[in-house]
Amino acid sequence: MIEPFDLVVHGVSYAIFPEEENTYTIYKDGKEYLQIQKDTDTQWLKLDPESGLPRFGLDEEVNAIGQAILKREG
Repeated sequence: MIEPFDLVVHGVSYAIFPEEENTYTIYKDGKEYLQIQKDTDTQWLKLDPESGLPRFGLDEEVNAIGQAILKREG
């Protein structure tokens, strides 16, 4: 299991908690902020907080966090 880690993306600090395969819970300012899931190497999806289902659509912040995760783990 991968341990939680911190990332800074575009000057914003996030705490990253790996969950299931390719799924991460993201904390910002000490509070749960969002959950993301890897879709492809360049596309990440934000998960609905209530249903856990992916929300399709371009989200630059989610993709930037995802790319930083891949770079760190790569």
